[in-house]
Amino acid sequence: MAAVPEGPFPYRIAKESSTSSNPTDAVIFVGVCLVLGIASRHLLRGTKVPYTFALLILGIGIGSLEYGTNNGLGKIGDGIRLWANIDPDLLLAVFLPALLFESSFSMEVHQIKKCMVQMLLLAGPGVMISTFCLGSLLKLTFPYNWSWKTSLLLGGLLSATDPVAVVALLKELGASKKLSTIIEGESLMNDGTAIVVYQLFYKMVLGQSFNWIAIVKFLSQVSLGAVGIGLAFGIASVLWLGFIFNDTVIEITLTLAVSYIAYFAAQEGADVSGVLTVMTLGMYYAAVARTAFKGDGQQSLHHFWEMVAYIANTLIFILSGVVIAEGVLGNHNLFGNNGKAWGYLILLYVFVQVSRIVVVGVLYPALCFFGYGLDLKEATILTWAGLRGAVALSLSLSVKNASGSSYLSSETGTLFVFFTGGIVFLTLIVNGSTTQFILHLLGMDKLSAAKRRILDYTRYEMLNKALEAFGDLGDDEELGPADWPTVKKYIASLNNVEGGPVHPHSGTESDNLDDMNLEDIRIRLLNGVQAAYWGMLDEGRITKTTANLLMQSVDEALDLVQHEPLCDWKGLKDEVHFPNYYKFLQTSICPQKLVTYFIVERLESACYICAAFLRAHRIARTQLHEFIGESEIASKVASESEAEGEEARKFLEDVRVTFPQVLRVVKTRQVTYSVLNHLINYVQNLEKVGLLEQKEMLHLHDAVQTDLKKFLRNPPLAKISKIRDLSSTHPLLDALPSPISDSLKGSSKEVMKMRGVTLFREGVKPNGVWLIFNGVVKWTSKSIRNKHSLHPTFMHGSTLGLYEVLTGKPYLCNMITESVAMCFFLETDNILSLLQSDPAIEDFLWQESAIILVRLLLPKIFEKMAMQELRALAVERSRMNIYIRGETIEIPQRSIGFLLEGFIKPQGVQEEIITPPAALLPPHVDHSFCSFEISGN
Repeated sequence: MAAVPEGPFPYRIAKESSTSSNPTDAVIFVGVCLVLGIASRHLLRGTKVPYTFALLILGIGIGSLEYGTNNGLGKIGDGIRLWANIDPDLLLAVFLPALLFESSFSMEVHQIKKCMVQMLLLAGPGVMISTFCLGSLLKLTFPYNWSWKTSLLLGGLLSATDPVAVVALLKELGASKKLSTIIEGESLMNDGTAIVVYQLFYKMVLGQSFNWIAIVKFLSQVSLGAVGIGLAFGIASVLWLGFIFNDTVIEITLTLAVSYIAYFAAQEGADVSGVLTVMTLGMYYAAVARTAFKGDGQQSLHHFWEMVAYIANTLIFILSGVVIAEGVLGNHNLFGNNGKAWGYLILLYVFVQVSRIVVVGVLYPALCFFGYGLDLKEATILTWAGLRGAVALSLSLSVKNASGSSYLSSETGTLFVFFTGGIVFLTLIVNGSTTQFILHLLGMDKLSAAKRRILDYTRYEMLNKALEAFGDLGDDEELGPADWPTVKKYIASLNNVEGGPVHPHSGTESDNLDDMNLEDIRIRLLNGVQAAYWGMLDEGRITKTTANLLMQSVDEALDLVQHEPLCDWKGLKDEVHFPNYYKFLQTSICPQKLVTYFIVERLESACYICAAFLRAHRIARTQLHEFIGESEIASKVASESEAEGEEARKFLEDVRVTFPQVLRVVKTRQVTYSVLNHLINYVQNLEKVGLLEQKEMLHLHDAVQTDLKKFLRNPPLAKISKIRDLSSTHPLLDALPSPISDSLKGSSKEVMKMRGVTLFREGVKPNGVWLIFNGVVKWTSKSIRNKHSLHPTFMHGSTLGLYEVLTGKPYLCNMITESVAMCFFLETDNILSLLQSDPAIEDFLWQESAIILVRLLLPKIFEKMAMQELRALAVERSRMNIYIRGETIEIPQRSIGFLLEGFIKPQGVQEEIITPPAALLPPHVDHSFCSFEISGN
């Protein structure tokens, strides 16, 4: 928040309650608060009483004891007075950064994105509407002769739902994920908005004047500047986090330090909203850095921030109660002798609820339209859950500190604290304690029929697991058997399980229940997929960036399970493809490092995504089958999962054919990471079982950690050669004399074709020859029957279109790339010029063209042979013959002839001419399998 020249939170000197008070007495209050918090949480566990409700009551109680008995609590009372007189600015600076960061960091990024517009509406226009509603009601009904500026100042204080209170309430009661996100996100954002609005009216009350342009400029600078600073600190700290290797203590400390430094830099250094800054920082961490913490580190981070939030909530709610008690008991003349103030407090509480209803009502059409939408039941909870907390109370204390001037009387400052504290108390006591009842009344805390059936089924499975465990543990060599009835008596959660298990999907005659079961199983499978991604991240199978993409795709698919089949692949399609800019990077002017960076890393990322997607779905399907067994609904979801992986499998196959070195490097990385982690776990386990001393374990552990660190910073890289560098690997160019081969290379065109591109079409006049270096090309034809061809494809080493160029005939078939293909294209003139150079080269070219023909015409015989074997067969066991007109052609037994040019008339058959290309078989051979029959003339 921007600073005011006079200071929006003037420094407040702690007043000693007695001459013997000591600043160290403040520590006693912290200890007492924590003990009370522990006792409250322990005693209220399992009850319907909100934890924060008990803390506020305890705070009012101990505050009443201290201020009602005039320092009757001794040293504890001195500590209470020190904390009660703390500077409000310091109060916010101590508690808010930790609470805001914990709340925003724990939110799900996908939920934030979906509900962002709704949160902004409530935190922006919603706060303004509430401020003017409350300000107007205060001005028109309260008898204190406040100016419009003063009334709007109190309205602004009371307009923000407090994240400290609301987040604690949501964690205690639990609500739907959508509703929780809206309420928590609104409370985070509108705290910052309300503080900014408070600053504006605070300056006005103190005598500054603003026109509308200045107001808009002020609000824009304070809010947008806070977002920018939050992003800057987030980016810088996440980059720093990337250089920290397996040091959980430093990683957690960094998150704590950056939240406070960012708050201070924004609040005091840049004069913008510290609340919005920390909120932006936490959301950036949730979006980008969540996967930076793995395994134990992530669990430790979660526990740390949970503990920080628990301690801060405990202290701030008890302190709020103390401040409320001080405000009432410390001004007995104002409140004790005049009951009107209490009546106006009740009226103000009604006004607060009315303003909340107005805000939700006015914004309801927009809230229904954006994000996940909002129904009437959720709008009711949203209205009722608008609690107020410590932020409003701290701001009112600031007003009290600044009172006593010509602009603001002391009585007004005292009333601000009284009314604000009273509203905090009433909203928490009334709204907080009845929210769960309203949820129950609206039926929002009930499980669906599908979930109830799953729970019943799970209880039976738990009983079976308990019996299995008893069978394994119930008897041993030393102590003998155990008593199962006694064991079962202590498993109270399973005592009501009777009869046989009922499958959750059996006997569902209702279509609505089937739809609910289908949606439920899809959600469970996708949750299993996401859990598998986390496991693969810990195992080193995927990178942080890949994990973020994969988990985001699951979040998006979860939104659509009610209306669509599984569709988590949809969010990954744009990330899985061969780079279209590959052909530009294949030019000689591009350095190899640039090719590696833009091509290899993109392909590796796509391979990581595809492999992880297939593996996660396979794991989730297996777990689902083991849990729920066979059912029509589960089988349908499993089929949807299988279908989702088709494109991923095809892409990996394309890479395996075109760039096998990329897959090899990806797998090598995964294995290396797993082996090093296995060694770390092995050494740690030796220390646990006592075979290694701690010093010995640490020595070996540090050595392996050093290896792992080197591996992560300098992993193996795949190298992709340029097409021209691969030219010597093609048999045609390799077999030709060097001068001729070099001439062809110089006149050829390097081409990379994506999947599904047609190299040439059947019946079109030939314009050149295609040399295939990598990839798969599929052939189809209307004239050549290929019913016996199981795999009508050509791969590395194929020379396509050579026969047609040599004979001048149209192309015999269509050639379409089945994967990414790296090729050379030689124009017809370049090939025909070779025929004049040397008869041996002409024979070689005819021989090379026959290699493709044999697979086209006789696929049943030659299709299973690799191109290298076919080429060896053509070179070693074939010969080229030229026959003149009228000469008889005899095909020896166990041989096959191929007509390349000319016409042949079979003996004894009238009016039948064999046209090229054709396969010629020896007599008495069954022709039924042959696929060389030519239709047409």
